Amino acid sequence: MPSSPTPSERERDDTELKAKEAAEQATLPYRWTQTIKDVDITVPVAANIRGRDLAVEIKKNKLKVGLKGQPAIMEASSGDLAKAILVDESTWTLETTTDGKEVSVHLDKVNKMEWWPHVLTHHPTIDTTKITPENSSLSDLDGETRTMVEKMMYDQRQKEAGKPTSDEQKKLDMLKKFQAEHPEMDFSNAKIS
Repeated sequence: MPSSPTPSERERDDTELKAKEAAEQATLPYRWTQTIKDVDITVPVAANIRGRDLAVEIKKNKLKVGLKGQPAIMEASSGDLAKAILVDESTWTLETTTDGKEVSVHLDKVNKMEWWPHVLTHHPTIDTTKITPENSSLSDLDGETRTMVEKMMYDQRQKEAGKPTSDEQKKLDMLKKFQAEHPEMDFSNAKIS
């Protein structure tokens, strides 16, 4: 029975995987980053290119970036986008950089709870389990999720202080109310858990 790898072996394997991914990503004609909600892509172009020279198409499952009348620099022709996007919320701009110009494409994910392993399905993947998400704040959450997280945080602080959680407090309050409504009953030996 094979033993599980030691921490140093795991670290070496992770380092090798990162190097392999970096080499694969470096061969792509674009660079990309992502958050849990969106994907940003930059495609370098010559300094003399103007917006009217570009052919950029953004569709729900397709993306094409190139120069008019020429083969696309980046195209989902032999594969689709990794996941669906919100077309109306996705944009592109032509920006001047120190090295010339680049087309910046912002894609708004449909599923805002999922990491993409790649931009185009026919391109090399990354290990999404190794992604460290950016810090988020409670204000980023929808109302229901925010309420649940705030309750969990409150309960955690209560436990650390040796006090009852919100659910335990609710039970204690109900018991006190019941005792007040029924003073004839003796609760002195009752064990409440």
